[in-house]
Amino acid sequence: MSTLYVSHPSALDHDTLPGHPECPDRIRAIECALEAERFASLVRGSAPKADPRAATLAHPAAYVEAIIEAAPQDGYVQIDGDTLMSPGTLEAALRAVGGAVHAVDAVMRRECANAFVAMRPPGHHAERTRAMGFCLFNHAAIAARHARTAHGAERVALVDWDVHHGNGSQDIFWDDGSVMYASTHQMPLFPGSGAASERGGKDTVVNVPLHANDDGAVFREAFEIGILPRLEAFRPDVIIVSAGFDAHRLDPLANLRLEAADFGWATRKLMDLADRHAGGRLISVLEGGYSLEGLARSVAEHVDALMGR
Repeated sequence: MSTLYVSHPSALDHDTLPGHPECPDRIRAIECALEAERFASLVRGSAPKADPRAATLAHPAAYVEAIIEAAPQDGYVQIDGDTLMSPGTLEAALRAVGGAVHAVDAVMRRECANAFVAMRPPGHHAERTRAMGFCLFNHAAIAARHARTAHGAERVALVDWDVHHGNGSQDIFWDDGSVMYASTHQMPLFPGSGAASERGGKDTVVNVPLHANDDGAVFREAFEIGILPRLEAFRPDVIIVSAGFDAHRLDPLANLRLEAADFGWATRKLMDLADRHAGGRLISVLEGGYSLEGLARSVAEHVDALMGR
């Protein structure tokens, strides 16, 4: 079966003002990378606009409504120090949710082998009741809950290799034994969470912190020793990836030294695990990545791996 790539032009309409690292050029860089001839067989789908109720899989209805009410008709609304909304933000955010849900549906119905959703704003810093770190709705968490509620997945693995810890995903699944949240990330670094001692209320939170200047060899060892055995024992029915690419050595917001090939390696490791336990079912959603060159190279390696190369 094929790999599904999901995006939508609205991702370009979330305006974060000049100089902001989480910018529309991130999507343009990805689109340009995936125009290469080797990606011609990608199945390309459009992210539908989600009903706001879909976001309540991970957030209280009052929080979702507050985000909707905050959306400006013109100008900008500052949600926190580095998270803002422009007139195009709400549609982009709802289509990011819709894209993640659509990808889960397609993979769970065997319409494709796996999927990558490239939308913005990102999501993994959005806690149950708090927007932060460029994030409004937690798309990966919503995707995980949708796999359970709509498709009967009993155990979902949410694997996060963004260089920043996904505090939002950890918050949402802290006491949910049906979802294993597993993260590698640089520490100390924003948002300050993610210590190895943070294990969740049901021992289904797995944090494997890395340190400034750690390279791909250290990342791979951490993944092999700290993440994969826990996932193997958990035996997930589906894997969701919070695919941030800001651990790349070129990224301006962190200090890890991964190469693009390291993301391809990690993707293949998760695909192998998904083949053993989840019928190959894997859905990846874009998180960070703020060097356009590093992002483009890393996404190309990630999608190459998803396509079986």
